[in-house]
Amino acid sequence: MAVEPVVVHDFSKQPGQTVQLDRYRFWGKPGTKESRERTADQTLGTASARNIVKDKVLVTLREYTGPADPRDTTQPSTFKIARETLITAQRLLLDTGNLNVFHQSIGSLTLLDDYRRWRDRVFANELLKAEAIGQSSAIQGGYYLPGGKKKGGSGGTLGVTYAAGESAKFDVTTDLLEVVKDMRKRNVPTFADGYYRCIVDPTAMMHLRQNSDFREIARYPGAGVINPMNPIAGPSANYFQGMGPAYGQAGFVAGQPVMPTGFLFEGVRWFESTNLPEQVYNLIITDAAAGAADYAGAQLIFFGPQAVGVGIGGNNAQILLNNNDDFSRFIIMIWSLFAGFETLNKDFITVGYSFVY
Repeated sequence: MAVEPVVVHDFSKQPGQTVQLDRYRFWGKPGTKESRERTADQTLGTASARNIVKDKVLVTLREYTGPADPRDTTQPSTFKIARETLITAQRLLLDTGNLNVFHQSIGSLTLLDDYRRWRDRVFANELLKAEAIGQSSAIQGGYYLPGGKKKGGSGGTLGVTYAAGESAKFDVTTDLLEVVKDMRKRNVPTFADGYYRCIVDPTAMMHLRQNSDFREIARYPGAGVINPMNPIAGPSANYFQGMGPAYGQAGFVAGQPVMPTGFLFEGVRWFESTNLPEQVYNLIITDAAAGAADYAGAQLIFFGPQAVGVGIGGNNAQILLNNNDDFSRFIIMIWSLFAGFETLNKDFITVGYSFVY
């Protein structure tokens, strides 16, 4: 949920129908002082009036369900549990009075976790589409390789060479500053807190934490937003962040999955994720091997708001029960969602890589 997608919910729409997402842009090109100067005899009301710049993005709704078949994840499956198991279990496996909704039980939370992990991966894959437009710069989004290298190959072969002494790991003092600078130059808006966001693979996070300045910031446990009426609620919170959002990841509340606050560094709020797709690329890293070899690429996805849009039809994600339950001897259910996902502005996204060697 760090993505904070643009959401349009039309209850009447069904799979196969479309939902319109609106993408707004600023005019740009402010001109000079002289170009905006007006004279007393100049008529200001002209026919060349400007309007809000809006691009229409039509998203086709599809039906998505879970869980998936463990033998073939492209095939559907169901969540099935015997009523006898519910009776003899020592813990609440399912609340039979709330079967039609996600609720507080082991079985329902298992189904909810499957839905959340799938949805998060969908958002990640939408953000990764920005890589296809090319190398990121001050005028467009795209991919960023350590050292600002440009791809010379296609597919899994990058055609990139890191000479002796060149690091193929994403560096805080050079690569991070370059990515943030380019996002600012191309006028990528920040989130409401004034920062960009980055979803980062744990391996890439390990590389970042090898920098002493980054590690110093990332080590402090967060407490969310400090209560201004009780600033001493968070140890050292006043010293490090004052009354704003605190550094560090917020802990899970009562064991429930909640959105962490992330921690701040160099204009970016960082979120660590174990749900990014694994990528392997062929390139030359001289410090690791003499010739070309395959290396895993840990991802860092930087983005601003309104990068991804979601169109939802029907009742949003819901639980559906299977009535073919062998005379009520089993409870069989799935989650179902009518939705469409689309990248709204690829220039708001930079996909960084840190290679593992």
